[in-house]
Amino acid sequence: MRHILAGLMFMVGTGSAWSQSGELAELAAQTLEASGAPAVGVLRLDDGEHAIGVAGLRAFRGDVRVSEDDFWHMGSNTKAMTAILVARLVERGVISWDDTVTQHLGAHIEAIDASYGEVTFLHLLSHRSGLRANVNNVDMIRFGVRGASDEPITEQRLDYARRVLTETPQGAAETDFLYSNAGYVVVGAMLEAVTGESWESLMHREVFEPLGLESAGFGAPGSPEAVDQPRGHRGGMFGGLNAVEPGPAADNPPVLGPAGTAHMSLADLADYLDLVMAGMRGEDSDFLSVQSWQRIATPPYGGDYALGWGVQGGQRLHAGSNTMWFVQIVIEPETGSGAVVAFNDGRINRLQPAMVDAVRSLME
Repeated sequence: MRHILAGLMFMVGTGSAWSQSGELAELAAQTLEASGAPAVGVLRLDDGEHAIGVAGLRAFRGDVRVSEDDFWHMGSNTKAMTAILVARLVERGVISWDDTVTQHLGAHIEAIDASYGEVTFLHLLSHRSGLRANVNNVDMIRFGVRGASDEPITEQRLDYARRVLTETPQGAAETDFLYSNAGYVVVGAMLEAVTGESWESLMHREVFEPLGLESAGFGAPGSPEAVDQPRGHRGGMFGGLNAVEPGPAADNPPVLGPAGTAHMSLADLADYLDLVMAGMRGEDSDFLSVQSWQRIATPPYGGDYALGWGVQGGQRLHAGSNTMWFVQIVIEPETGSGAVVAFNDGRINRLQPAMVDAVRSLME
């Protein structure tokens, strides 16, 4: 099925250093050749300094080259942004981390399974709720159709939450780690029930606008009329590669927004990640308290997954794919260093070796 949001946490070590940040275009070109993707973007963060390199084409078999200002689909890297949105609303007193599913959705959804009675934002954001990964494939197709209609997204998200919360859990809350896009959709539905606003509106006002992320938006970037942004690609029936023009077929259904529909430029992503790292290493800001950043960075119930971030020693990492894009992020808050490797291609198994080599070069 196309309708999958990969929440990947590829563990990458370090290797030989990339000699100069000005040579990132060459690294992008090498990664492009090694991966076979239509286009590659690489980003290195180093104590507040950023360097970007890109190579390849916006669309396979096209003639428009990718640029440093282009937008990339973040996939499941959106989850960390949803966690930040929750933290912002907690600090404003709108919600609390320990608010439960039934507290905010009980009046809207009949017959929520009793096992979810004490499931909180913390359980959902750390994949410790017991919820399944996604609704079934038939329902996902239906949400795709509904997402292209005029039906309010808040109603769709509430219906999605109803479908998963009335089922028997697939794991024990708090005890079992089960990566769940559905859990993040439920988070979105809870926020919408409390505020009366869509997750998209909340994200713009509480995260994108305060941080000046002007390129940030939702769904596949660009327009169908012109190749004005990179297009996502999926493998063809006989091993080829097909560009997917922006529109309903170019992303997962909008209902999955809190789990992974954001896009932005690498420059805006760099500014965002610098703020995340500063907060995680204890620097004060007007955006979020140090306590909130530590909450986001720390697995609340043990293990190696915090709130939207995988944990590997001093690194926080995540990857995202809607099966047409693939973006890997690795940050090291204490040193202020980080790496991003982005592809407008969803063939993850084919791309992974080139991605790992590129991250190793960027992190040295």
